[in-house]
Amino acid sequence: MGRPLMIQEDDDRRIERLKRVLGIGTKVDVIRAGMDLLEAEAERRARVARWRQAAGRVAATSRRVNTELRAHSRRRWLKRDR
Repeated sequence: MGRPLMIQEDDDRRIERLKRVLGIGTKVDVIRAGMDLLEAEAERRARVARWRQAAGRVAATSRRVNTELRAHSRRRWLKRDR
């Protein structure tokens, strides 16, 4: 069932310190908490990559629409009246 894991002494000390500081019950729970954080970071990076990809796909269209809208901007007309 379980898989043996070889933990270095320095890592074991870090885990024990985190147990105390965070009030986590077991070493396994510390490891799981760390994996949860790593998974959340991996999901965030994937989401940012998807956003960048989507932004790259629509950049030309967005520029064109913004240029069209700028031509009819009320702000431009208000500046001219001053």
